[in-house]
Amino acid sequence: MPILDIRGASKHYRNVAAVDRVSFEVPKGKIFGLLGPNGAGKTSLIRMITQITGLDEGEIFFDGNQLHPRHTAEIGYMPEERGLYKKMQVGDQLMYLAQLKDMSAKEAKTRIKEWLDRFDINDWWPKKIEDLSKGMQQKVQFISTVMHQPKLLILDEPFSGLDPINATLIREEIFRMVKEENISVIFSTHRMEQVEEICEDIALINQGKCILYGEVDELKQQFKKNKFSMQHVGELPEDFGTDFEMENVDAHNHIFSIKEGQASNELLRKLVDRGVQVTGFNEILPTMNEIFIEQVQSNRVMTPKTEAV
Repeated sequence: MPILDIRGASKHYRNVAAVDRVSFEVPKGKIFGLLGPNGAGKTSLIRMITQITGLDEGEIFFDGNQLHPRHTAEIGYMPEERGLYKKMQVGDQLMYLAQLKDMSAKEAKTRIKEWLDRFDINDWWPKKIEDLSKGMQQKVQFISTVMHQPKLLILDEPFSGLDPINATLIREEIFRMVKEENISVIFSTHRMEQVEEICEDIALINQGKCILYGEVDELKQQFKKNKFSMQHVGELPEDFGTDFEMENVDAHNHIFSIKEGQASNELLRKLVDRGVQVTGFNEILPTMNEIFIEQVQSNRVMTPKTEAV
């Protein structure tokens, strides 16, 4: 059973479909990438999942049950635009937000201290939010999002503003919670290199529609171009380029394109039979960035100019 099952969800603002009959499932205990260019409809969809706004059409099921206001206590949401109160102290801020999630004062204090200790920031309790750097505020925001142990964690550009060390720290905590606590994560971003690193499944939203959905590894196989890189010692036979479409990277590194119906083993065998000393031979799979650009461009249609949603 998925943690989230979205069926034909739609949201309109005046005559604009911010979300247009979107359907997909978020697997339980995995990191799911919600991708799309700016203004694609990702934020509008998240607002429906978190019940900040309602659906105009469709249904959303949370852990097997129709989405209900009580489920907000089981969801942690960190928006891209952070929402901390600048004048409050870190400890007071976290205590306040924890109790909004129905945690008792005693439980909240215990959990907050555990997280401050985990991040080695025990002395931050009396500090005011406005006195912290952007990266430090980000860590506080992350703690406020996860301290009530949600079943579903929604992170919108969680690494924005973080230095590499703190980005790695947050990333490792996400992996730990997925592995040890079986938490499910929706990771919303347009940074494809981060998707490659942490997401197992994705949905790509463009102009309010879901135009691509599935496992990352399967999508790479689906959109591969039958290209192979080959490294070798010595020269290639002069006429070898007539057998296969070939690109020269340098004297000892080439990229071959295999025609439909041809096998990579056939190419490799011909290389060996012609006396080529092959030192490396690998299939080239597309990056998520390449798939993202190709799918967004191929699904682009002319629409009236609107504000980002």
